[in-house]
Amino acid sequence: MEGVRVGNRMIGTQAPVTIGWENIPKVEGGPLKRLFFTWFQPAVLFGLLAFWYYAPNTIAKASTAIGIGIGFNLLLLALEWVNPRHQSWQLTWKELATDLFYVGLGYTLLRIVGYYIGSDTMIDSAQHFFHWDKLLWFTALPLLVQAFLISFIFDFGQYWMHRAMHNWYPLWLPHSVHHYITQFNINKGAVGNPIELFLIGLGVGGFFDFLPRAALLAGVFSVAVGTYQHVNVRFNSPRWWRFLFYTTEHHSVHHSQDYEATRSNYSGHFIFIDRMFGTCIDGEAELLGMEGGRRMSIREQMTYPFTEGWKTLKERYGRSADREPMAVPAE
Repeated sequence: MEGVRVGNRMIGTQAPVTIGWENIPKVEGGPLKRLFFTWFQPAVLFGLLAFWYYAPNTIAKASTAIGIGIGFNLLLLALEWVNPRHQSWQLTWKELATDLFYVGLGYTLLRIVGYYIGSDTMIDSAQHFFHWDKLLWFTALPLLVQAFLISFIFDFGQYWMHRAMHNWYPLWLPHSVHHYITQFNINKGAVGNPIELFLIGLGVGGFFDFLPRAALLAGVFSVAVGTYQHVNVRFNSPRWWRFLFYTTEHHSVHHSQDYEATRSNYSGHFIFIDRMFGTCIDGEAELLGMEGGRRMSIREQMTYPFTEGWKTLKERYGRSADREPMAVPAE
């Protein structure tokens, strides 16, 4: 494959990657269908922002946010059947069972672990030890500004954590498991080794103090932007949306079978962060995964970082030991 030059890199030399928005297929059908799949994403984003901004305190609470998140996921699951991005990504019962296992893991074990050793707990300990105060002046900012900063601060940290996972081998080992997924569906973001899922959720937001309503508003960006990362739905996203926000297209490039393409699009909500640091590639890929699209079992996903790490250590230090001259026993 010849590939396409993007900056100083050749993209698509190992596997097909479509580069440029003008080369990505559009939603086909009548005017109503095209209107729906063009403005669905902006309408949901601004609708949820308005809801959380004006909702009474009796409704504006975490349980409501959880219910909205579950309902939105079910809606997108239905849209995956109505207007799939790729037929090859159609959800099967085997894929659904695997996804639900990891969703359950996230709501149980990972939530418990995060409660005891998550970023907020570590930040609280550090503040108590060093007698630091939170940045209380953030609460004086306009509510929507607070909401944006919460989301941006988290995504900025996630960008660098994600980028480090692709550039430092010890972090790559747990993260690599997530790159063995071979298709996108609504719950694929939950699939991965528990160590990686824990690390990618760390943030520094605990150093700041925000109003509770601002935190709920910030959650809108996770629901109405971040959820689309792994969804199998074809959208005609407006150009300004694709410039500012992370899309399925961006994440499919990151998960492609082409190595150079995977070293791009590290953010989760705001693709302009990648644009700031020169790691954004606008495009799309259908063939996903590693080792030619090999699918990992749940058992291998759980043990791979440890078995592969042990294998690497044996290869590195075992060969060094083999090269050492054997001691000659004394007569």
